[in-house]
Parts: sequence; structure tokens; C-alpha cells
Amino acid sequence: MSETRIESDSLGEVRIPSEALYGASTQRAVENFPISGTPVPPDIIQAFAIIKLAAAKANEKLDIIPQEYAELICQAANEIIDGQHAAQFPVDIFQTGSGTSTNMNMNEVIANRCSQLAGEQIGSKKPIHPNDHVNQSQSSNDTFPTAIHIAVALAFQHQLLPELHHFHGALLEKAHAFHEVYKIGRTHLMDATPMRLGQEFSGYARQLEKAIDRIKEAMHGLYELPLGGTAVGTGINCPHGFARMATEEIVDLTKLPFREALNHFEAQSSKDDLVHAHASLHTLATALFKMANDLRLLASGPRCGLGEITLPATQPGSSIMPGKVNPVMCESLTMVCARVFGNHSTVEHCNAGGQLNLNTFMPLMAYTILESTSLLSSAMHAFREKCLQGIQANKEHCAELIERSTAMVTALAPIIGYDQASKIAKQAMQEKRTVRDICLENLNQLGISKEKLDSLLDPANA
Repeated sequence: MSETRIESDSLGEVRIPSEALYGASTQRAVENFPISGTPVPPDIIQAFAIIKLAAAKANEKLDIIPQEYAELICQAANEIIDGQHAAQFPVDIFQTGSGTSTNMNMNEVIANRCSQLAGEQIGSKKPIHPNDHVNQSQSSNDTFPTAIHIAVALAFQHQLLPELHHFHGALLEKAHAFHEVYKIGRTHLMDATPMRLGQEFSGYARQLEKAIDRIKEAMHGLYELPLGGTAVGTGINCPHGFARMATEEIVDLTKLPFREALNHFEAQSSKDDLVHAHASLHTLATALFKMANDLRLLASGPRCGLGEITLPATQPGSSIMPGKVNPVMCESLTMVCARVFGNHSTVEHCNAGGQLNLNTFMPLMAYTILESTSLLSSAMHAFREKCLQGIQANKEHCAELIERSTAMVTALAPIIGYDQASKIAKQAMQEKRTVRDICLENLNQLGISKEKLDSLLDPANA
């Protein structure tokens, strides 16, 4: 058995691994919540360290803690922001719903790291106390929701939005490249009038453009921080000016326009802004799901399906059918989207389940939103590089399908009338011939010239 040390809290003595930077509260949480084996995401840990650093600077400016204490806290917090001490944050996602265990985990790690830096013994709470100094002017109830807002906003800004812009750009490139490729349009999965393949891709590009706008709009709500409300929103034990000063420090650290919440009671009792943020991810996922499904339909076959485009071959598709290649990148992307759909239900239930003056589902909300953000970002990156950029148009086949389509008769309807056009379509279907063939045999009856017919049936004029 590894060596341990003994610490005590209000409930009594706790045995802790001797080299652990965390303390009694964290150890109790580890023992109480052996649930999933998945700790709180690193994004939340980094965001918490940002909060503790900002709080220390604000408390120093307000003469609540001495400068030397603030400097120690800031040094330890900076180490955590830089990714050090990651193993010191073992608390499971499924913990106390306020995130108190994670807040205390952070307080204890910073305090003990300060003890090391000051040459004191781990666990001595000298010179820095986890509650009296690291947690000064704060509560788990305002710091954890603040950490979620910071973590999600940073993930949107630095992870999701850059990939969205790349993905949107790749779609625009395909829309331009396929501008001169004419294909048959389809509604209800049935033949419709001709269109450009580039127009089809331009529709996908516009979906992504609007998704970017929705995500940016959702970020405005994330920029409101609950910090300063402490226990229930009244700000008890939080000095005047602390929230403003700490938020200014957070802005300086993150380069994002965070601001103090307009109403701390709303900010702590509800998580509507997080639901709105995930809703933007949910909408993006529906757009990506539809697009991926469309692309594998357009590429279906390759000889016995639509086959209008060719997707890059990324791996053999069957263990029994030689030469089979499947649209695996489309399948991977749609599975990610399905996960996001489920995650949105989780986020909605977590928000609706909050009671009175505090939401007690915050760790799960944090994990779920960050998971959706990461999955979508990674899936779009892989899909863009392994599939989207390599899509090829089968121009000749597209033209052949247009010529065979009875929907081409639509272009004749304004000239020969709907009823006559319907008869031609029906005859073409019955005789397995093209609309053009039927019309060429009946030019005099239709009252149009061959030149006019060719013009009307030219997909470029559709």
C-alpha cells in the first residue's frame, strides 16, 4: 500500500496519499463517487484555475489577502492553467450537483502547491488556507457555473469556430468547382427539375454559415458570468467591486468579452444560457446529419445507385464482399450527430431539473456540452480532410440521368400545357423512352421547333 498522510475536516480524519496535492474534501469525493471513472474535463479545471487566479488578484486589490499570498496563489494557478498537476483532479463527473467537490479540489491543490512553494509541509494549510484564501469572496455555487461559461466559450472560440470556418470554406470551394455540373434535382426522393451540383453544395455552405452565426450569438449569453453571487445570488461574503475586478482579470486572461451577470439570481438558479449554447450545437448537428446523408445518397452505388458523385475511398468496406467501399466518413459523422442529439436531451433535463436557487446538475451539463463541442469539432475536421475535400463529380452520369428523367417535361408545361406535358411524361415512362424522343416524334402536334425543344430541355435554362 502506498504511503498516506492524515488530514481532518469537519467530519473527522481522512487518510490521503502522502504525495497528493489535494486534501480531505477531495479524498472524500473520490471515495463517495466511484461512479464513471471519468473525471471533470480538463477544460473545466483550466477555467477554474483562471477563476482562482483572477480572484486572488481582485482580493489583493481589495486588501483582503496580502500581496505575497496572492502571488503564491497566482503562481500555483498558472501552473494548472499550463496543464501541470492534471493527475491531482480525480473527482468523478457524477458528484455533488453544485460542483463543490471540484471547487474544493481546486482550492486544496492550489493551497498545497503554495505550501510547497513556500517551503511548508503539504496539508499544513500554511501559509495558504484552501477556504480562507483560495476560496475568498467565492462559493462553489458561483464559481462552478462561471467555470462552465468560461470553458465552453473558450472551446467555441478556439476549437469549434475555427473548424466551422474551414468546413464552410471547403463547401464553398466545392460549390464553385461543381458550378458547371448539371444534375437532376429530387424532392420526396423522386426526380424533380434539373439544377447545378454547385447549387446543391451552396445550400450546404449556407447551412454552415448560419450555424456559425447561431454559435456566435449563443456566446453572448456565455459571456455573462455568475461570479460574485456566492451562495444564492445575494453576494454574501463577497466585497463590493470583487466581481467586476475579477471579471476584468478573466477578460485579460482569456481575451474574451466576459462581463458580470446582470442578475445573479437568474445566473445561479437557471442555466438557460447553456441550453441555448448547446441548442446551437444541436442545430449544427442536424445540418451535418442531413448533409452527410445526402452525400452518401448522391454517391450510392457506385453502379446500382445514384452515383452522381464519388466519395474518396478511405478503407475496404466489407470482410466478405471484395472490392466494396462504404461511405464510412459519412457514417462516422452521423453517429457523432446522433450523440449530440442525445446530449441535448441531457442538457435540457439538467436545466429543467434545477430547483429553487441553485442548479444541481452542473458537472453533468459541463461534461455534456464540452463533449458535444469536442466531438463535432473533431468529426468535422476528419470529414473535411478524409471526405469532403476529395469529392468528385460524375459529370457524364449526371447528364445521362437528366436526359432519362421524365421530370424534364416540366420545362414544356408553360408552352404545351400541364395536361399535354403529363401525357408525354406518362408515355415516356410506359415506353421506357426519354421525354426528348417522344417530343421529337410530335413536334408538329406540339407546335414547337426542334431548336425550341432543345432550348427548353437544356438544363442550363432550368
